[in-house]
Amino acid sequence: MIGTDINKDFCHWLAHIKMSRLVILVFAMLIFIPLIMHFYLSKVERSSISISSNSHFDISEDLNFIQDFDVKDGVEELIRIRGSVLSELRDMEQKRQKLLVEIQGYTKNIEELKQEIFHLQTNLNRLKISVEQAQVAQKEAVQQNTPDLALPKKLTANFFPEKLPSIPKHLSRNCKMFSCFDHSRCSLTSGFPVYLYDPDQHPVMNYGWDVDGFLKTTLKQTLGYNPHLTSKPEEACVYLVLVGEALRDTGDVSDNVGNQLNLPPLDSTALKRLPFWGGDGRNHVLLNLARRDLTAGSGDIFSNVDTGRAILVQSTFMWHQFRPGFDLIVSPVLGPPGGDVWQECPFMVPSRRKYLLTFQGEMKTNHKSPSTPNYAPDDSDLAKETQELDKFVLEHLKDLQKTNTSDKFLFEFECVLASDDNVNAAPHDWALCGTDSSRRSVLKESTYALIFAPGSPDLITTTLLQARIYEALRSAAIPVVLGGDQVTLAYNEVIQWRRVAIFLPKARITELHFLLRAIPDEDVLLFRRQGRLVWEKYLASVQSTLDTIVAVLRNRLNIPALPAETFTAVSVFNDTFQPIQVPVAVDTEQEESLGPLEPPYNSPAYRRNYSLPLTQGAEMWNDWGDPFRLYAALPMDPVLPSDAKFIGSGRGFRPIGQGSGGAGKEFSESLGGNNPREQFTVLLLTYEREQVLIDSIARLRGLPYLNSVVVVWNSPRPPNAELRWPDIGIPVHVIKAARNSLNNRFLPLDILQTEAILSVDDDAHLRHDEILFGFRVWREHRSRIVGFPGRYHALDVNTKNTWLYNSNYSCELSMVLTGAAFLHRHYLHLYWKWLPQAIRDKVDEYMNCEDIAMNFLVSHVTRQPPVKVTSRWTFRCPGCPQSLSEDDTHFQERHKCINFFSQVFGYTPLLNTQYRADSILFKTRIPHDKQKCFKFI
Repeated sequence: MIGTDINKDFCHWLAHIKMSRLVILVFAMLIFIPLIMHFYLSKVERSSISISSNSHFDISEDLNFIQDFDVKDGVEELIRIRGSVLSELRDMEQKRQKLLVEIQGYTKNIEELKQEIFHLQTNLNRLKISVEQAQVAQKEAVQQNTPDLALPKKLTANFFPEKLPSIPKHLSRNCKMFSCFDHSRCSLTSGFPVYLYDPDQHPVMNYGWDVDGFLKTTLKQTLGYNPHLTSKPEEACVYLVLVGEALRDTGDVSDNVGNQLNLPPLDSTALKRLPFWGGDGRNHVLLNLARRDLTAGSGDIFSNVDTGRAILVQSTFMWHQFRPGFDLIVSPVLGPPGGDVWQECPFMVPSRRKYLLTFQGEMKTNHKSPSTPNYAPDDSDLAKETQELDKFVLEHLKDLQKTNTSDKFLFEFECVLASDDNVNAAPHDWALCGTDSSRRSVLKESTYALIFAPGSPDLITTTLLQARIYEALRSAAIPVVLGGDQVTLAYNEVIQWRRVAIFLPKARITELHFLLRAIPDEDVLLFRRQGRLVWEKYLASVQSTLDTIVAVLRNRLNIPALPAETFTAVSVFNDTFQPIQVPVAVDTEQEESLGPLEPPYNSPAYRRNYSLPLTQGAEMWNDWGDPFRLYAALPMDPVLPSDAKFIGSGRGFRPIGQGSGGAGKEFSESLGGNNPREQFTVLLLTYEREQVLIDSIARLRGLPYLNSVVVVWNSPRPPNAELRWPDIGIPVHVIKAARNSLNNRFLPLDILQTEAILSVDDDAHLRHDEILFGFRVWREHRSRIVGFPGRYHALDVNTKNTWLYNSNYSCELSMVLTGAAFLHRHYLHLYWKWLPQAIRDKVDEYMNCEDIAMNFLVSHVTRQPPVKVTSRWTFRCPGCPQSLSEDDTHFQERHKCINFFSQVFGYTPLLNTQYRADSILFKTRIPHDKQKCFKFI
């Protein structure tokens, strides 16, 4: 019992120790327990030995043993051990923390090394692709057996025309280009030089006749702007002679004894005295340009005059006189000398106007004969049949006006106020009624304008007929030529008049109303739009008339036009001001190989100098409306079929997987597509945001397919001399603008060497993969604007007839802003040389809207909407200085721009689209061993 009590006391003591030192024992349990047990067992062992040595022991000896146990020393020992353990634990924790930091550092280094390995691998892949592409290019260069074409080298004649005997008149009546034209003076590379005889120094009119002074002055002035004009007659291909419009300046002319002389206007002897006539007049062009005399039979001053082998150009021809393919029918020059003519044209919509069909004119039957020499009315049976048919036509038209129909007609067959131009109208021909302004007001309300063929069957064309065509097209009324099987219109060898006017034989007059009603609104607007193009380009002014005459003659000889003018790029740097260039790192955000890194490769240029007029001549004259200049390349250039790049025409092509196709890896190695390899140029406009500009240029480092960067410095203040320009591995040109204008964004600079132009704001932030994706999409839509920020024009629901500019998110758009968009270099030329000056003036006035103007232009030419790529809708530039678009008046000005541009164009050419381009395989689940075309697009 005593032993039991002792054990209980001992346990109570231990419990007391545990309770007071619970915290210490918890942390030190694993260490203390072995030590205590060892110590205790040692004591027990010694006690056992002591007890075994005595056969008897008593309780007092055990109590002494307990008392001998030094509790205090044990506790102190435990405390000492605890302190030692805690110290070791602190050391171990410090070591552990240190090890953790080291582990984190190593982990970070491992990740950095992995990233570096990845980037090095990506760069290595790029270099491998670049080497492979370079090897292919070298192989193509070795196998090349045809040289690259460049601008035509001028090769002209250097001698005056040799004097030859004149040819008989009956032979000259049968002149053709092969028989009466000297082609040896007009080589393919001559540039078609044209020489103009000064009408004051070389008059060819008889005494008493004179050439209209306005025409003389205007012709010399406007022809001076034509690039084909030369002052060296020995190198000329053709010689222009102004012979009309012939006007009497002194009344009747008498000889020395007072006898009146009835001299013709043109002096054939004076023609033969021209210094370069060469005896027979070959390569001479006689211009009889009517301006005021619009009588039906007027304008022919070449009758009974020996003109030799000269080409006749006028508005009036008889059937027996006109030599197809040699002589040229032109429109009278009724417009201003030149300049903008947009104010002359009304809106092309609505398609249906107040009147379905109108006519204002009067048939002359009892007036004196026209001023044409030796004119005699035709009394043949054919002429009588024509007169009877005309009477039938008149009766039907009068009945048509009385019919019960919702269509309105306006026919005036008796003039209340006759035009002053009709005093010499020929018998059985139509004369104009009223003044020019009164006729125009009626035509602006007419869907169709009725035009009669000449009353005499011997006439193929008259000045009056051509003038009526001019007036109808100017007012956007569709010409309906009654007797269209009899006449030939101006420049018929190049202009497709059946896309402009409706030709109907007189015998089918009863079908007229049915035919006009059968034409839907879409085709009405096609007729009207085509008529607007023809009128603006070829008829509207003296300048356009002369340029068209020269272009038609050049077109006959298949001589290419002269190259389009470019703006000379003047660098802001010079010998005393050189940029400081610093290297920049490759974009570390790039996580995929996007293409080879190549040296600059310029787009092939002027490859179709001589074949373009042959293969696409009709489109050049009737669709693009610009046969006057030669361009390095066109967005409408044809493409080869898919198999041609593998059979005989593979030079320059880079098919994906060498033709076998492939996913992301093979896709990134080659451009593929339907066109040969090419690069693009970044065209960047900036104004006094130097650091923003520098950052934008630096981000282009390592961008595949980038040819060069062209910065248009729009500020009058030069860049800071201390500015550090990034060296991105390709040329960066900083061009000084003549003045601060947003139109400078589209300067057709001579240093732009690629067809693809990336027009971008200096604060736009695009990833490399976005840029390259846009470039690849543009290559399949070369005639359109392809880019990122989409906008649209919305109807003003309050007015119902005006437009609003809208930048809200929308399921359809009509514009892609050129702050980040690809477009073809050709449109830069059109912006400056074709777009009406009034639009560029409006851009300067508002310092706004140049991007809207470019969208109007491209949609007008192509009749297609732009292409938006990826989900980008707007752009942000944190920390950038305030831009023009943040001004409160920005949107108000853009509303006004859209409506003003629509007025200039005559309609709103913008088209809506609900289409957006995203990458192939973007949302496609593909095998693990394949990769997408673009990872994030």
